[in-house]
Amino acid sequence: MRTALVVALLLSLLNIASLARAEEKPAVVSFVKITSECVPDVSSLEAWRKSFLRDVADDQAKAIAIFNSVVSFVHHEMYAREYLHAPENCNHDVIKAFNVYGHSHCCCTAAYVSALARSIGMEARGWSTPGHSLPEVKYAGEWHMIDPAFINYFPKADGKLASVDELIASTEEWYGKNPGYQGNNDKLVAFMRNEGWKKGPDVYTRCTFFNSNGWLPEQGHGWNSMMRQFGNRKQCFVYENNYTLGYQVNNQLRKGQKLVFNWSNKGLFIGKDENIPVESVTAAPGKGSMSYAPTFGDLTQGRVGNGRFEWTVPLDASLQTGALAFENLVVKDGKLSPANADQPGTLILRLPCSYIYLAGELRAKVALAGGEISASFSDNHGLDWKELGKGAAGEWKIDLSDKIHRRYDYRLKLTLKGAGTALESLFLGHDIQHSQRALPTLAKGENKLKFSAGPAEGTITVEGSTFPENLGTKQLSYKDFHPVLTGLNDPGLNPAAGSGEIIFPITTPGDIQRVRTSLCYRARAEKDGYEVSVSYDGGKTFKAIDRAGGPFAGMTKNFVATEVPKGTRTAHVKFSGRQVNVAMLFAYRIDVDYAEPHGGFRPISATYEWSENGAAKKHAHVAKGADEAFSITCGQQPLMKSLTLQWAE
Repeated sequence: MRTALVVALLLSLLNIASLARAEEKPAVVSFVKITSECVPDVSSLEAWRKSFLRDVADDQAKAIAIFNSVVSFVHHEMYAREYLHAPENCNHDVIKAFNVYGHSHCCCTAAYVSALARSIGMEARGWSTPGHSLPEVKYAGEWHMIDPAFINYFPKADGKLASVDELIASTEEWYGKNPGYQGNNDKLVAFMRNEGWKKGPDVYTRCTFFNSNGWLPEQGHGWNSMMRQFGNRKQCFVYENNYTLGYQVNNQLRKGQKLVFNWSNKGLFIGKDENIPVESVTAAPGKGSMSYAPTFGDLTQGRVGNGRFEWTVPLDASLQTGALAFENLVVKDGKLSPANADQPGTLILRLPCSYIYLAGELRAKVALAGGEISASFSDNHGLDWKELGKGAAGEWKIDLSDKIHRRYDYRLKLTLKGAGTALESLFLGHDIQHSQRALPTLAKGENKLKFSAGPAEGTITVEGSTFPENLGTKQLSYKDFHPVLTGLNDPGLNPAAGSGEIIFPITTPGDIQRVRTSLCYRARAEKDGYEVSVSYDGGKTFKAIDRAGGPFAGMTKNFVATEVPKGTRTAHVKFSGRQVNVAMLFAYRIDVDYAEPHGGFRPISATYEWSENGAAKKHAHVAKGADEAFSITCGQQPLMKSLTLQWAE
């Protein structure tokens, strides 16, 4: 008996030591990225600055760099409606537009210019003109118009870019001297042909974007459009196009996960559920309305990409650290079962993705002998769960599309009950939307590429519409994150009685590193606005971060709190509103960055597939360090197919 006890103790100690060693091995690799010398890195605001503003000191050169970056990565057409940025409901996050969509409308591109300019300390503002929205940036004490939607700006005789006011004045003056043209588009089109546009208002004559017949690069607008747009000062006014910031690309990979980027699509896109046509699904750079794109560095065959994010969940010891929760479970012989058959076992998996989910499915194989397995889903960080079903023994297949559409993160919970219950396999597959333009493409000749990974961080994002009317199931509202609300009213979290507050409780899987907030708001009076504060002691005490104040009809402010007590995994973020005239939140975003408790580096496999003159080509590189350079040589101009990232093990 004594010998048996000693053996059991030794086995127990060995098992504990084995688990400890397993836990020491990283379960997730964060910020996995491949960059190509052919494509500027726009995966974050910091990356964008390094790509477009390195060694750029002149303010006008900075403005033109902002213009070039938006034209390069965003094709002007139908918007991507996420229902987060009121009142337009289309995506107004510039880094998200660069990486996820690659297309948007004029209100969006105006917001992107404002966001980028303000991020480097330049003043910016938007304008509404007849049928259009466009931005201005301010430097040297003057305003200057740059329009990446219609692709134009207008140098004056002194080389400085003209302002909206100057464009209006010059256009109205010309109409005064040339009666009969204003409001007559046919006459304007006839006039602008054969370089006739050079005889129009002087402010247009030095524009290099018009072709000989007066058309702009995207071919849908021209000199005639500018004459209508700036022809009547009474129809033009300053207007803030609302936006938030905070999105960044953080490709995380766990064992069994595969992220596939495709230089193609299968017809899926945000807006298809609403029958909103998106030209960028079929448009090709160098042709039609995208004929300008190669001039701005586009080497792709298309714009909208449909990638894949898949997880063949490993039913082995690694699941204990790869899962968000692993309770009363045991893995044996490739099967997952309750450790104590008298109690339910719980597995929770988190599936964050930097690219928006379009569709997905769950496939599993289940063994039952009097017990049961149930599956449930959460799209608000586990605050609420929706049952997906309780399946019979055998093969499961559950369509997740209606649950995950327009989401970037969700959680799956499996509950196992009974001694004979076992999960024998689990697969989660998703169609995602990404922009082909931002992918690290290859070109003819030697391609110098860089692999990077880290830091070992993740993010919990809280972002819900502040205009919850008519959302349906399209998007989450702020209410879905269980805030404590006092004195703020719909729409727009307005403090109608003079003051009010909303507190969002946020729990992270690891120690909090920083709290980032972005508020798009209205504060018409100087004392209107919202104070942002954070608590790390369960909401007992709050420390002010900053204030989003007035007077603004619309503005976005971004704040970061970095002084976080060590070991903190819960934050309460509070917006305290005050109204003297009008205060309103059009949109908000909270990003709580945390240290991945089992994060680190594992070798990553990056596999390119393409063709040259019809011949299939493939190159697999295994990155053995978190910062590596490698190269791929293409003998001919490549036709890109895909890039696949996954663990090399």
